[in-house]
Order: sequence, then structure tokens, then C-alpha cells
Amino acid sequence: MSAAVLAALRALPGGGAVLETLGRRQDVWIVGGAVRDAWLGHRPKDIDLVVEGDAVALAGVLGDVQEVHDRFGTTTVAVPGMLVNVATARTESYARPGALPDVRPGTLEDDLARRDFTVNALAVDLAGGVHAVAGAQADLAARRLRVLHDGSFADDPTRLWRLARYAARLGFGIEERTERLAREAVSGGALTTVSGARIGRELVLALEEPDALAALVAAHELELLPAGLVPRRGLASRALELLPRDGHRGILALAATAGAVPAERLRAWLSDLSVPARERERIVLAAAGAQPLSDTLSAARRPSEIAAAARGSAPEQVALAGALGPAGAARAWLQSLRDVELEISGADLLAEGIAAGPEMGLRLGRALAAKLDGEAPDRDAELSVALA
Repeated sequence: MSAAVLAALRALPGGGAVLETLGRRQDVWIVGGAVRDAWLGHRPKDIDLVVEGDAVALAGVLGDVQEVHDRFGTTTVAVPGMLVNVATARTESYARPGALPDVRPGTLEDDLARRDFTVNALAVDLAGGVHAVAGAQADLAARRLRVLHDGSFADDPTRLWRLARYAARLGFGIEERTERLAREAVSGGALTTVSGARIGRELVLALEEPDALAALVAAHELELLPAGLVPRRGLASRALELLPRDGHRGILALAATAGAVPAERLRAWLSDLSVPARERERIVLAAAGAQPLSDTLSAARRPSEIAAAARGSAPEQVALAGALGPAGAARAWLQSLRDVELEISGADLLAEGIAAGPEMGLRLGRALAAKLDGEAPDRDAELSVALA
């Protein structure tokens, strides 16, 4: 396993330079997700290092220090081609359930023992040696998520959302005791012991997962979502097939999940979680506006009518509206109609004696409708329609 991990990291942009700089240092280890993913045959997304010593000093040796979090002894450093996370090996304690941890320097063994799941409590040293908590390698081979101790979710309830994310991303099962502990933590109100912003960060990370819908399904099964938010897998899957590349798959998945929730209640929940305003409004508009837009698109017969119905809507809302029925109209707007533009402009109408103002806008709109419907195939035809 260790050889595969080191080879996978060398293959990353900048990874070889990092390992070359580290040499054979005996106080530094590659830890966590990079080890897990390389062992599974996946391409690691980044490199996490733990050092029994000064993380900032090590980061300065590797490259340009970007961020330093003194409280946790962590540092982010930019090396050519990638970011590397460097942390001082530490042990943690919690003053109360849900509190941010109090940390102090420790050993590698301490650092592995403080982690969320056994499959993330793995390390490889620079000579190729493997270090892990008990059962970590067996759980990884069995594709199983297991917490390290019974108080894990009480200490840090954000691990409940991480459990859902890892289960979805890795396709891992949840070990029986871990699932029981998770459900007990949820029913006991563990999520209320942390700020909404911390839960919101986990929700946003879930929406950024490669399969955000699967992450939301896992979250729902663990009862992490409020009442009324129920993933509609069929609807979301149909909508995702319509969604263009500039759409956000996670926003669409959550909008499909929240379609039955009143807009103000959905907005209030997202606001309580400190979800950024732009993403919050896209979710609410897609969830609440999909059905009305679907009804309007269903009645549209001409391309100009489709464009008039969908104009100004985000792609998530249009895709979700299409999944509710008028898939052809939604697809037409998303794939071609929304990109149609006039060759003429207001300047051309001014030159023809049309005064600036509402009438000019109406004339340009009429020309665009004609072009969408195939009745104004060139610039001269557009101008003729606008001047009529």
C-alpha cells in the first residue's frame, strides 16, 4: 500500500517536488484522505502532511504559506501545481459537546486517534512505512465507515454530515455500531450543540460532492435534514440530465429535495446555516419556482414563448421545471435558445430615428422573438421587424 501511496502522490502536479523536498525526514507523515484514496486506487485530490514539530516552519520550506490557523496548528502552503495542508501532530479534548476542540501538540499516534473515522486514520512515512489505528486497514478493505470511539459524534456533531458525505462519495457502508451512535446523537439533539454556520459549511461541502444527490440521500437516511426535505431521486436524476455545464448539480439536488417546503421556511433554514446569499437564493428560486415555470413552459408552443417563459431563470430552475414535465422545452432553452442574440442593437434603431426609451426595448424584443421563431434569419430581417 505505501508504495502505491507514494507513487500516487508523485504523480500529482507538484507532488514529486514536495516528496523530494521532504527527503527521508522521520518526523513527517502523509496522512488521511490521500492515503485512503491512493489505497483505493483513486487519484488523491491533495496532500495532507503531519509533522511532530512546527507546521509553519515546514510549510515555509515547501513553498508559499497561504493560511495559518494557530489555534489548530494547521497551515496551507502553495507549491507549484497544488496546495499542501501541513499540520502539527496534535491531541484534542472537548470542553463540552459540540465545542471547538482544545488542542495541544502530540505524537503521530495521538493525531491519528483524534480523527473521525478509521479509514481516515492512516499515515505513510517517507520511507514507506504504514501507520494506522487498530482496524483501519481492515475497514478500508471492507469499505466500511467506523468511528474511533463512542463519543465521537457528541464531541463533534459535524462528523454526522461527514459520515453522509463519505458514505456517498466512497460508496462505503456504515458499520452497525457507528450507525447506531449516529442515530442516537441526532435524536439526542447533537446538531443543536454547534452553530448553524458549522453545519452550513458541511451542507455546502455536501453540495460540492461529485454526487451531491447521493450525499443528500445519505443525510436524509441519517435524519440530518429538517422535516419536509425529502430527496426525490427520480425527479433530481431527470433534472440532472437536462442541466448544462454552467449549472450547479448540488444546488439542483437540494432544490429537488426541498420542493415541498414553503419558500420562506427554506430560506430561513438556509439563512440559519449561513449559506451564502447567492447560493441560498438560487436554491430557493429553483425549489419554489420550478412548478410554476413548468406550467408556463408546458403551455409554450413557439421558441419565442419558451424563451419568454425561461428568460432570467437560473439553469437549475429550468432543468427542474423540465423534469416536472416539459423536458423538450427546457432542453431547447438550455441548449440553444438562451444563447440567441440579435445582430442589431439600440444604436441601429437610433440611426433609424427611433428614440431611446421603452419603445426601443419593445422593438428589439419583437425582433428577438422573430429571430427565435425563424422569421428573422439575418441582420436586415431583424432590422425590418424592429422598424415595422
